Amino acid sequence: MAKDVLLEIRKKLELHVGEKISLKANRGRRKTYEKEGVLENTYPSIFVVRVDENNYYQRLSFSYADVLTETVKLSFKKDNMDSVASGLK
Repeated sequence: MAKDVLLEIRKKLELHVGEKISLKANRGRRKTYEKEGVLENTYPSIFVVRVDENNYYQRLSFSYADVLTETVKLSFKKDNMDSVASGLK
């Protein structure tokens, strides 16, 4: 049953590959950070977020179990054009 839930999370994330994403990650012992980036790719066990910051970029990888246990919270950012287009349908 748990594998079904993780597979469902992966399928939902695959639909948003290439989109802007905002994440809030809890790395333990009061170490939390918030980043904005692009969902770069999904793999069988992990997904990768590319974070572009001043003068460098980094890739962060998380497991689908992190999303399930809410260690990582994700929200997808839409451009103004996308939100307007979706409002017309």
